[in-house]
Order: sequence, then C-alpha cells, then structure tokens
Amino acid sequence: MSKKPRIVALDAFTMGQDISWELIAEQGELVLYDRTDPGELPERAKGAQVLLTNKTELLAEDLDLLPDLKCICVLATGYNVVDVKAAAARGIPVCNAPGYSPPAVAQHVMAVTLELFGKACRHARAVAEGRWPAQPDFCFWDAPIVELAGKTFGVVGFGAIGQRVAALAHAFGMNVLAHAPRPKELPPYGPFAFASLNDLFEDSDVVSLHCPLTPENENMVDARLLARMKPTAFLVNTARGQLVDEAALAEALESGKLAGAALDVLSREPIRPYNPLRSAPNCLITPHVAWASVEARRRLLGITARNLRAFLEGSPQNVVNGVE
Repeated sequence: MSKKPRIVALDAFTMGQDISWELIAEQGELVLYDRTDPGELPERAKGAQVLLTNKTELLAEDLDLLPDLKCICVLATGYNVVDVKAAAARGIPVCNAPGYSPPAVAQHVMAVTLELFGKACRHARAVAEGRWPAQPDFCFWDAPIVELAGKTFGVVGFGAIGQRVAALAHAFGMNVLAHAPRPKELPPYGPFAFASLNDLFEDSDVVSLHCPLTPENENMVDARLLARMKPTAFLVNTARGQLVDEAALAEALESGKLAGAALDVLSREPIRPYNPLRSAPNCLITPHVAWASVEARRRLLGITARNLRAFLEGSPQNVVNGVE
C-alpha cells in the first residue's frame, strides 16, 4: 500500500481509556469511535482500508458497502462478529489476536474459585454490615470455609488458558482433570489425568469451562450434565455464556443440586432483567471482565499493531479466513 491507510476503530471504548493506541496510530490515519451502531457503520467505515472491531458486527451486507476495505483486525481472539466467509469472498483477510489473555483469565478463575471455597468477600461484607460486633465470640462465619488442597479441579478445554488455569490449580494442591477434544501432551505435574466429559463433571469439585463456542457444544452444560456434578461442587464459566443452559443452572442452584457458580459470561450481555441467574443463590456474576487486565489489553493492542504491520508489509498474520 503506497500511502498510509485510513484505519477506523469502530468500538474503541471496549479497550478502555487507560491504554495507548500509539503503536497502531503510527501506521496510518487512525480514527477512534467509542461505539458504532449498525446505522452509523456505512458512514464511519467509508473510505477505510482497515477496520478494527471488538464487538461491532461486520456482516456481508456491510462489506458490500465498503469497496475500499482491505483488512479487518478483530480486537479479540474470537471472531464471530465478522462474516469471515463473506470477507474471504472479497479477498479481505480477517486477523484475530490470539494469546493475549491467558494470565488475566487464569487469575480471574482462581480469584472466583477462592471466593467460592473461602468466602472472603462474603465475610468482609458481613463485617461492613455490622454483623461482627454483634457476635458474642471473637470470630464467626456463616458458611463453610473449604480448602482447595486435595480437591479436584476439572478443566474443560485444554488450550493456552485451560493449561494455565490447571497449573494454578495444581499450585494450590488440587488434583487436576482435563477434557480435550484433540490429543494433548501430559503436563509436567500431578496428580493429573485426561477424562471424558461425563467423568470430569462427576469427579470434580470445581469445573471450569475453557472451550470455544461451536454449534455442536451450545448449551452443552445442560440439566443432564449438571445432574452428574456433586451437590458440593462449583461451576465456573469464563469462556462463552452460550455453553451453559442458564435455566438449568439456575434450577440446580435453587434446588441445592449444585453448591454455587461463578460466571463472567452470559448468553446475552449485558445481563437481561429476566435472566434467572440474577436471583440464583450463591451465583457470582461478573461483567465479562476476566480478560480485561491492563496488561492483557496492552498485549491485545500490541498483537493488533503487529497484525496491521504484517498486512501492510504484504504478509498478513493470524488470519482466520484463509486470505493471504
């Protein structure tokens, strides 16, 4: 490309206001929009050679209106917001950003796991509510505090994030089970074993989901699979909300068939008023922030900057739709 390209970020607000876009801005004419509604897309993207998107959808009909578009960089690892087949048909490479989030997501998983087992935040709230001075003894607890050591941690999906989570669980003295659809090497620690999905759900004290969403596994954590879990066990989901049948999970929590859950993702986001998990007991819901550490967002923009440079040099990288 002979001149510097016009680069448009359609939803820059998703990256936060505390990190720099300098590595991308130095490669072209960068225009940042905090958010872009579908009706605003044609005008804002007009004349852009490169589009950056995190959650703003780019459908086939949108691409039809953008003859100057040469590359799409997704500010995420998942790229389902882009019609990649339509982009490929137009010769437009779609580049994602793999590998930026494992440390952040793994840290979040262990943070909520520690809360489910140890209940530090629950008891801190009790102190803030004035319940400690009302006690006749020097200490009190209103729910069991359980150690991680010796318990079994089940990891569904054993990619970069799942492997890092498993290593942290091991560091806490937990036994680790993992389910992976394709063969993986055994990690250099134990106790560790690969297991079928059914066995993993039956034998684990906490199950953490780290698999991509596909048409085949949508709602895979349903009433049948939840019924296999111990009534003392916990479910953690930082992957995709659509992996879990939310009504079935709410019923399991309400009925005491499951001890608790921690969810950073839901089937529809932001959470809807009618989501049954809003009022489910012992259900920790965070607003899709497991990935969002300052360091992870910096890595994400760094990967995107390198994707952009590789494209401009004629050798696109991290291409997910086969266009070279």
